[in-house]
Amino acid sequence: MKSYFYSLLLMLLMPLSVLSEEYEIDTEGMHAFIDFRIQHLGFSWMSGRFNTFSGVFSYDENKPEDSSVSVMIKTASIDTNHAERDKHLRDVAYLDVKQFPEAHFVSTSFEQSADGSAVLWGDFTFRGITKPLKIDVRPVGHGADPWFGYRRGFVGETHFKLTDYGISIKMLGEQSNVIYLTLSVEGIRR
Repeated sequence: MKSYFYSLLLMLLMPLSVLSEEYEIDTEGMHAFIDFRIQHLGFSWMSGRFNTFSGVFSYDENKPEDSSVSVMIKTASIDTNHAERDKHLRDVAYLDVKQFPEAHFVSTSFEQSADGSAVLWGDFTFRGITKPLKIDVRPVGHGADPWFGYRRGFVGETHFKLTDYGISIKMLGEQSNVIYLTLSVEGIRR
């Protein structure tokens, strides 16, 4: 009983900054997605998504700068709603999913503005190459869910050049070099 009392007292005396909330991205219920779009030869837009990914994030309303994010994407899960194109994109010239089955993002800093929007910086590893990546983040909402849990959601947008990750765009043209990503995550508090 005595040790329980001391544990409870210690928890009450801990600074709030230590009590950041940990969330798992809800991919089981698919309340999260990673979509992309890229120009096709400069004539139109091609869009798609990655169907298999996972991740966690922490967030502390009192110290948002201590927030962190980690996401893993299964590159073979690319889906552009066209089976032959998806097969082509999984090949060596583009995603090379046999050699690089996963892409990873691990945050390095989080800078939140007074309106709740934020800039998330991290290391993005794609096709075996790691580079810094900036994601513009907006909060969506947070609160209790109908299943007695607690959820928090964000939307992030970013872009990067394919050539920075070793993908040749010779046949596609310069306008097809930039890929735009939208990441919508709903996390379930652990």
